[in-house]
Amino acid sequence: MGTTVKVREKYQVTIPEDVRNKIPLKVSERVEVVARRNEIVIRPIVEVPRDQAWFWSKEWQEQVAKSMKDMEKGKVKVFKSMKEARKYFDD
Repeated sequence: MGTTVKVREKYQVTIPEDVRNKIPLKVSERVEVVARRNEIVIRPIVEVPRDQAWFWSKEWQEQVAKSMKDMEKGKVKVFKSMKEARKYFDD
C-alpha cells in the first residue's frame, strides 16, 4: 500500500518524498491528472515546443524508423558534397 496524504485547500496534495524519489519529477514540471474508475492517476508529461511538434508526429516517427532500418541494412549513400547530393536527387 502507498503513502497516504491529505487533500488540502483548493484540492492540493503533496507528492510524498518516497514517491518523488522513484519518479523523475521536478518543481514546475507539468503532470497529467486522470480519473480512472475510482482512482486519480497523476502522470508526468513532457511538453514539446510547438515548433518541434512535427518531429513527434506519427508520420515523421514512422519515417525515422524506416530510415533507421535502412541504415542497419547498409542502404545508405554518402556524398562528398552538397552538389553531388543535389545531382543524385535531381534537385
